[in-house]
Amino acid sequence: MNFKDHFSDHAQSYATARPTYPDSLFNHLASLCREHELAWDCATGNGQAAVGLSAYFKSVLATDASAEQIAQAQEASNIQYQQSPAENTAIADCSVDLVTVAQAIHWFEIEKFFAEVERVLKPEGVLAVWSYGLHEISVACDEITARLYSDIVGKYWPRERCHIEQRYEGVGFPYSAIAGPEFEILCEWSAQDVLNYYDSWSAVQRYWKDKGASPIALVADDFVQAWGEESVRVVRWPITLYARRKPVS
Repeated sequence: MNFKDHFSDHAQSYATARPTYPDSLFNHLASLCREHELAWDCATGNGQAAVGLSAYFKSVLATDASAEQIAQAQEASNIQYQQSPAENTAIADCSVDLVTVAQAIHWFEIEKFFAEVERVLKPEGVLAVWSYGLHEISVACDEITARLYSDIVGKYWPRERCHIEQRYEGVGFPYSAIAGPEFEILCEWSAQDVLNYYDSWSAVQRYWKDKGASPIALVADDFVQAWGEESVRVVRWPITLYARRKPVS
């Protein structure tokens, strides 16, 4: 299995700097499920989604191909973490009520993953895949984010990043779509929090390795000036969610 690992070498910064998902998202996903015995959070990373799901399901299985990411995961009594590729797991047939993939399906061998979902998901079980793109703060701050993202580290993004930019529109999801509300991530962050978040970007890390210096230094002063006098601001990420229900065969 060809595991494309862009995060293991900065798993700790990824764990501490990434925004967390709103509880309303997990509440909604749980409401779609007929049963709440087992949720599988695939490509769990540091377990953000797994922890959110743990409040709504008896058990959560959280898998990731990266041992380094799992080592940074948040623990809960009903979460079991396993190192496993998305496309080939030891999960029992027809045992899962909800499969979730947060900000990660573009790294998978998608057709093989969907075959694994078909195998493990119960009839009427739910597949939920979501992503978020660039955050929004203010016009001035967002212009600097765009400069860093495109002009400075643009060539260092893995080609799979285009799926995030396209909001997974080219992915042929299986099963029937489930309509639902829109969700967003909201954080009250300082300017330094945002700069730390930039540092968790895979393209920033690849620039570091290539150039031997941080690209964030090229925008930090301008960003702080654009930020202004406020100690914290609201940082917003719109979420793109695809929810699908497996039919009864």
